[in-house]
Amino acid sequence: MNCRIVELKNKEVVNIKNGCRIGCVNDVEVDIKCAKIIAIIVYGKLKCFGLLGREEDIIINWENIETIGDDIILVNYNHNNYRKKRRPNIFNSIFKIFK
Repeated sequence: MNCRIVELKNKEVVNIKNGCRIGCVNDVEVDIKCAKIIAIIVYGKLKCFGLLGREEDIIINWENIETIGDDIILVNYNHNNYRKKRRPNIFNSIFKIFK
């Protein structure tokens, strides 16, 4: 199967270790001396609609890519940087007071 770099941007990246969705490919890193793709890059999530910047980008080395399918890329990614901690919902705690 052949794939163009432009087509990689539409593919979703999923970690096979825990099944979590990492995001979509936003960029690739290419070694121009030997004309090989070194890594795929998923941009970090926006903070407060982008007003406070974004989280760190996730860089996945080409060796960690297990399978590239038509719509999805399965990777073997170790870090938990992309897992967002859930904050308690303030409305739920307010309504518990009134119960």
